[in-house]
Amino acid sequence: MPAAQADAPEFIIPALDIGDEPTTMTKNYFGTDGVRGRVGESPITPELVLRLGYAAGRVFAAESAARPGTTPAVLIGKDTRISGYLLEAALEAGLSAAGVDVYLSGPLPTPGVAYLTRALRLSAGIVISASHNPFEDNGIKFFSAGGSKLPDAVEHAIEQGIDGPITCVKSAELGKAFRVNDAAGRYIEFCKGTFPNDLDLKGLKIVVDCAHGAGYHVAPPVFHELGAEVVAIGNEPDGLNINAGVGATHPKHLQAAVLEHGADLGVALDGDGDRLMMADAAGRIYDGDQLLYVIALDYWRRGATAGGVVGTLMSNLGFEQALDRRGIPLQRSAVGDRYVLEMMKDKGWMLGGENSGHIICLDKHTTGDAIVAALAVIRALREQQTTLAAATADAPLFPQRLINVPIRRGFDWRGSDGIRRAEREAMASLDGSGRVLLRPSGTEPVLRVMVEAREAAAADRCARGIAAAVSEALNAA
Repeated sequence: MPAAQADAPEFIIPALDIGDEPTTMTKNYFGTDGVRGRVGESPITPELVLRLGYAAGRVFAAESAARPGTTPAVLIGKDTRISGYLLEAALEAGLSAAGVDVYLSGPLPTPGVAYLTRALRLSAGIVISASHNPFEDNGIKFFSAGGSKLPDAVEHAIEQGIDGPITCVKSAELGKAFRVNDAAGRYIEFCKGTFPNDLDLKGLKIVVDCAHGAGYHVAPPVFHELGAEVVAIGNEPDGLNINAGVGATHPKHLQAAVLEHGADLGVALDGDGDRLMMADAAGRIYDGDQLLYVIALDYWRRGATAGGVVGTLMSNLGFEQALDRRGIPLQRSAVGDRYVLEMMKDKGWMLGGENSGHIICLDKHTTGDAIVAALAVIRALREQQTTLAAATADAPLFPQRLINVPIRRGFDWRGSDGIRRAEREAMASLDGSGRVLLRPSGTEPVLRVMVEAREAAAADRCARGIAAAVSEALNAA
């Protein structure tokens, strides 16, 4: 194991001789959640991932050199995509050439990598995953030694070296590779440790949908070992079926399984295990806003809430109003769990999340974790002897209509008169009783059009009108 780093410190940005210092923090490869794309196309090619590993390795090695007595070492985990083998090998080669040791966990949820990076006192953690995307995509995201997403400055330092030459440290200084054979077991114990010792899940039947992803061998045991009867689905990955009609992004699969098996609850993860959706015994689906509301009220009830809750621009207006009635403030960050976490840290708050199912409980973990969040919800239900329906009854959500409109890179949607006109017309028709939000995805080539209204028909009508305007402007450009 590498030399211990007493408090798992965050990064010191090293001074690297890898080109001129840019005047801006614009990043060419990193998006809101690492580097992501279609496998075989830039930036997810073997050569570029090798360069990414080498550039990251140089940054990690320089940071380690600034802390005498430490050894540069990183953990690489991945989801179940077939391309994970290829990208893992490329990253390992690049890191080794930079003199960084590599610890390989095999398939492990993203939050599991964050946890083990911190627990093993490593320099950084790397996850090979495209989260909820189809298997043809993949990505690379990083965690700091403290288990948090890398700061922008560190990502920028890595980007500086990607397009530079690859050299190699002396043979005696090359990084070594090790297999972490107990990675899954250690993460299972961590998740169980976030649940109170005096509670169990005995008497509950829970369907656990693993999305054929990284949680397939860890999520079911967590709930089973806490006493639940577990029906595992989406737990047979073959490299090609991750997120394919299953998991948190396809909750109807969970809904059907809960009803079929007569379960008390359903828990659905996405491909890398950081998104959560749940279902009750009636098959009703609960999204991230509703689940975060249950957790927030439980913290408030126990006097454990520090401040308020951080949501995003996509957080439902009904969720915000329900928190407000309880005297719990909601602050909205930009969309993306990294921005939620940044605002949580700035405010010193413990709870935050997105309606997509990323839920962060900072008193338990440094990043969003579907299993930990599900256990927090179930704790609230068990201790209060209530149900999801009853716990969310006073937080009715406004109907939202989200349409993802494919766009090409560089399309100036903000400068389109037609799109702006459609947006103004939608706002006028809602007459102050809803919201309109347009934003480009940080992970896919789409413009997300979201409309929220008191009536579903109004939200659908307005969203379709704006989406049509986007397509028309794209075709005319």
